[in-house]
Amino acid sequence: MSRTRLAVWGDPIAHSKSPQLHAAAYGVLGLDWSYDRRRVTEGEFAGAVRSLDDSWRGLSLTMPLKDEAYRIADVRDAHAELTGVANTLTLGDTVHAFNTDVGGIIDALGESGITTVERVRLLGAGATAASALVAVADMGARSADVRARRPESASSLRELGARLGVEVTVLPFTETADAVELTVSSLPGGTALPGDVVAPLAAAGGALFDVAYAPWPSALATNWGEAPAIPGLGMLLHQAVRQIRVFVHGDPGVPLPDEQDVVAAMRAAL
Repeated sequence: MSRTRLAVWGDPIAHSKSPQLHAAAYGVLGLDWSYDRRRVTEGEFAGAVRSLDDSWRGLSLTMPLKDEAYRIADVRDAHAELTGVANTLTLGDTVHAFNTDVGGIIDALGESGITTVERVRLLGAGATAASALVAVADMGARSADVRARRPESASSLRELGARLGVEVTVLPFTETADAVELTVSSLPGGTALPGDVVAPLAAAGGALFDVAYAPWPSALATNWGEAPAIPGLGMLLHQAVRQIRVFVHGDPGVPLPDEQDVVAAMRAAL
């Protein structure tokens, strides 16, 4: 009988910490599963999935494959349906897609003591911003101020906000900032906004949750001032925990056996 196989795909992929996280978890769970990484471009993705044999249990997806993963799936979970992206696939006769980034954000914020919010600001307007919008809606948010370099690129977030019951406004980074309880940045880790842009956003931005984690502190976190800045490592950890639940149980909400020990081993691997 062939060994059960899993992997993370993306482009680029050499930086991914997913193999260490998953290997640590499967070691605690006593599962002899392999988990590798592979560079796969957007154009190669559908063909690469079709080429996999029945030893493959599932895939983790990072950029730029989350949209494609959503499109090729036969069945999608609620968070994938809402955001239009998937970071997890289970394979077989039916391909199931999941977005565990949403739950990963909620879990990471909860770990930092943030369990409810009403007013938030999102920096960036891509796939991770969509996951963040669903996450904060689940946490009770009623308004979201989205800042984007090209505000016209955030039309999908306005539509998503309407579906979630969250009032979304989209503004350039330089617009006056009203006070919010939480700022979620999905900007790339190396992004350095000018000081005269960061200062008013930080002064009225509450706690910062920055999905970037390498290098840390990010340029944004360094200039955030007195409020706490939370790195994206927690999101990375907890979305992976939910992925592993999917690969083991088929459901991101069903806890793993000895989950505390699993999470401790994964945290140590980080």
